[in-house]
Amino acid sequence: MLATFIIALREGLEAALIVGIIAAFLRKNGKPLTAMWVGVVCAVILSLAVGFVLNLTENALPQARQEMMESIIGLVAVFFVTGMVMWMNSHAHNLKRQLETEAAEAITRSSAMALASMAFLSVLKEGFETSVFLLATFSASQSATWAAIGAVLGLLVAVLVGWGIYAGGIRINLSRFFRFTGLFLILVAAGLIISALRSAHEAGWLNAGQQRVADLTWLVTPGTVQSALITGVLGIPADPRLVEFAGWLIYIVAVAALIYWPAHLRPAPKRAAQFTTVTGAGLALTALLLFLVYPAPNADIPDEIPLVSRTSQQTVGHISSQPAAGKPQFAVTLEGLPAAALTVPDDQLSKVTTSGKQEWQADYSYEPADASSPLTLDQVMEAYGNRIPVGLSPAQHPGPYQAKWTVNCSVDATMMRGVVVTAESHSSTYITLSGSGLQSPRTISARARNAEAGCDWQISPAFSQDIEQRLRDAVAAQDVYHFWAVILPSLFAILAFTCFFSASRQFRRLKGVRARGRSKQGLLDSSTHQ
Repeated sequence: MLATFIIALREGLEAALIVGIIAAFLRKNGKPLTAMWVGVVCAVILSLAVGFVLNLTENALPQARQEMMESIIGLVAVFFVTGMVMWMNSHAHNLKRQLETEAAEAITRSSAMALASMAFLSVLKEGFETSVFLLATFSASQSATWAAIGAVLGLLVAVLVGWGIYAGGIRINLSRFFRFTGLFLILVAAGLIISALRSAHEAGWLNAGQQRVADLTWLVTPGTVQSALITGVLGIPADPRLVEFAGWLIYIVAVAALIYWPAHLRPAPKRAAQFTTVTGAGLALTALLLFLVYPAPNADIPDEIPLVSRTSQQTVGHISSQPAAGKPQFAVTLEGLPAAALTVPDDQLSKVTTSGKQEWQADYSYEPADASSPLTLDQVMEAYGNRIPVGLSPAQHPGPYQAKWTVNCSVDATMMRGVVVTAESHSSTYITLSGSGLQSPRTISARARNAEAGCDWQISPAFSQDIEQRLRDAVAAQDVYHFWAVILPSLFAILAFTCFFSASRQFRRLKGVRARGRSKQGLLDSSTHQ
């Protein structure tokens, strides 16, 4: 509640100040306020619509995509609040003069649209920032109801203070007010970084740096004042992770240094531009080194996974991956039998369990080594379970019969990242009979046969657990590699570009100042000679 109250108070007061200053200036110059209020109302409606649409969009998404959107909204909110704090820190002292100058220009143009546009854009900026920031804070808050109450109270107080300033009954030191609330908002934004990084992890975007750095359950017990302040307002959870703590600390130190570093200790403009350039070069070099040098992980996964008998647990062969045409395919090699190919059906590739495994079934067949032909009627009955098969008449088809034996192996398996982690086979033996007066071949099931040697195998449970753990370790190592070799270098590259851009602007500004100084000096010299 306190966080949303301060956010709404500050953003609302900023918008109220802008509107109040414009209104007071127009009133002093005898101009109507209609155009200004049209712009204000349109901006408020559009800001509410933005927040409403963002909230509807987030709630309509699946859980994983909700986490993605919460992460994005949180980072956007941090960007907005940082820019807003830095801008107000440097412009609060001359905000009134700047707005009055812009309003005077609009009056000079005698354009109601110019005044409406000025009020509309000013309020829309604050309203959009407020919508995004409050939505991110609601997502991270413990109670959405109290967060909403805090936001409403903050806006009401902002409107009252703004009206008091407009009416002349309230005077406030804007520079001191915005510096104080800016410090609080920096802490809130740092908490939003923690929330955004946690949402990114829950969405599957960020899996590196998830080691717990502290256990704060003793400090932030739910329902206590400390929990409401530390977790509810500042966004610090009971189990902060390494990447969250690093992001929180780096943000606070960097932003606080930029805003609150004493003026007498700040470097001269030229030295500041040089320092910014060196910082950008260091970030760019670090990004390049991380991208090129950080070691890629190697998964310790055997090419051939041993198979054991389901009855004796003795090794009987192996299974290996042999992808064909971009599709998963495996070869089963058993002692005394030719290799059999297992192709994963396309319609089963989407069957993914909650643990991240793909379940699939495949079949292969072969002729058993002890197959005999021809068979007498007694042998057929023995194979069929000591019964006469349906459709076979001893009087009309006394035998013997030509017999073709087929063993169908059905394999149930799961795989992770293209590697089989569990597999087990089950056999069904069939005999196709012909001759002895049969007008067409008859296929019967050889029910009496035990499990076929060529279809009595599995991956041992112990080996399956070992392979699965290796794969999970490989996934974790790949996530760490992706963070250090891709995500972090990309972030450093963006920061380096920002530093170079800022430094170039500083150098151009200094060059312009020197040019104007030389021009003035030339004018003074010429006037002296005259």
